[in-house]
Amino acid sequence: MTEKLNVVPFVSVDHMMKLVLAVGVERFLTEMSAYIEEDFLRWEQFDKTPRIASHSHDGVIELMPTSDGHLYGFKYVNGHPKNTRDGRQTVTAFGVLADVGNGYPMLLTEMTILTALRTAATSAVAAKYLAPKGADTMAIIGNGAQSEFQAVAFKALLGVNKLRLYDIDASASQKCKANLAGMGFDIVIADNAQDAVEGAQIITTVTADKQLATILTDNMVGTGVHINAVGGDCPGKTELHKDILLRSDIFVEFPPQTRIEGEIQQLAADHPVIELWQVMAGKAQGRNSSAQVTLFDSVGFAIEDFSALRYVRDKLIDTGLFEELDLLADPDEPRDLFGMLLRAAKASAV
Repeated sequence: MTEKLNVVPFVSVDHMMKLVLAVGVERFLTEMSAYIEEDFLRWEQFDKTPRIASHSHDGVIELMPTSDGHLYGFKYVNGHPKNTRDGRQTVTAFGVLADVGNGYPMLLTEMTILTALRTAATSAVAAKYLAPKGADTMAIIGNGAQSEFQAVAFKALLGVNKLRLYDIDASASQKCKANLAGMGFDIVIADNAQDAVEGAQIITTVTADKQLATILTDNMVGTGVHINAVGGDCPGKTELHKDILLRSDIFVEFPPQTRIEGEIQQLAADHPVIELWQVMAGKAQGRNSSAQVTLFDSVGFAIEDFSALRYVRDKLIDTGLFEELDLLADPDEPRDLFGMLLRAAKASAV
């Protein structure tokens, strides 16, 4: 990539799509999952803070920063469920990776597509440690923009090849089935959420409504399943009945954030949870019996975005799928920024 001090590599939506397709979706998810796992294993090295959120009646806009002391990354992301009525995405995002040593950005990239990929990759990484051994069937309740990514990630990392789909909008399930055609899945569209979870060892909930909802009730969840709760990710937005939480072993990313945004906002502030990084590092136990109900209360954390940004930056070296963005002022004399402005005025007058 370029060595010009004023130029920052920029990955547009078009370049991101070309990058994912050039690598291959399954391979992209698998390789990015390795970056996520690598960063979870050095969790203690990172600056960590709950995301900075600006809530409104219509949705939320958030900043998600972190640093490992060498690199700094942040993501701008929104969540506006009503957007679909206007033909817009519920979630959009962009991100930056920077050099801590000099503060210069090293990458600017779209993260709408990348967030969908990293969310699915993180879910599958968690399931490697928490799902029943040999699980091959997953129910996906909520078949919007995230559903296909979840399916492909679980196939790539765990070998899941049977899907049971349900959405209150039947056309969403048909869309998901059509998009996954020819990718090695046996797909059933269920009439309701109860039917969808029948026979599934993994249950993924990924709905969008910004409300306290009950997508799964206690009677729907049998012993031995792993629940991948993705949709509940802000205050006042949940998907699971409280009774499910009370009989599950709950695994989270960053407790101070999850207690505000996740399913566990329904529980007491001191309800025991296990941090996923501790399981991955062998400091805590994950799945310990065939009857255990495990719950990954996924809200998305900045370190996962940091991992995704690192992965994309590394892939650009060989692909060239980026633009050179003239983003940083670079005067001949660093202290003469005003002189640079004057010289530009003279040049434009010629």
